[in-house]
Amino acid sequence: MYNLKINGKIKQVNVDPSTPMLWVLRDHLDLPGTKYGCGIAQCGACKVHLNGVAVPSCQLPVSAVGKQAVTTIEGLSAKGDHPVQKAWLEHDVAQCGYCQAGQIMTAASLLKENPKPTDADIDAYMSGNICRCGTYLRIKEAIKSAAKEANTSSTRK
Repeated sequence: MYNLKINGKIKQVNVDPSTPMLWVLRDHLDLPGTKYGCGIAQCGACKVHLNGVAVPSCQLPVSAVGKQAVTTIEGLSAKGDHPVQKAWLEHDVAQCGYCQAGQIMTAASLLKENPKPTDADIDAYMSGNICRCGTYLRIKEAIKSAAKEANTSSTRK
């Protein structure tokens, strides 16, 4: 039995210790926003935050999570108004949308770590996320917009 902190709430699951967090989230906790892509941590579709850092959930066994906080796309923002989510809509990033939860979670982690990323920073940080539709230019523009919005908001406070 595992007591997991998911999106700010404690959730209890009874699964095998080797069960990847991806399947715990999707199959046991009814959080389908995290997507299965490749299953080998190469595409980024399954990224979630583990203590604020984007990690592939398909290769993260539930037994490794412990008391660390897990945030899924459903928990990134209660109203869908995280600066990255807003920028994704503004720049019409998604086409098929399958990779977008992982892209958004990775971008949010980037901006938390580096609030003013350069193009090279964005390219390097996002390199573990594959978009079959090829929306990389819109992704980069959305990240730059989100960074600008977040930096503007923080100076207004």
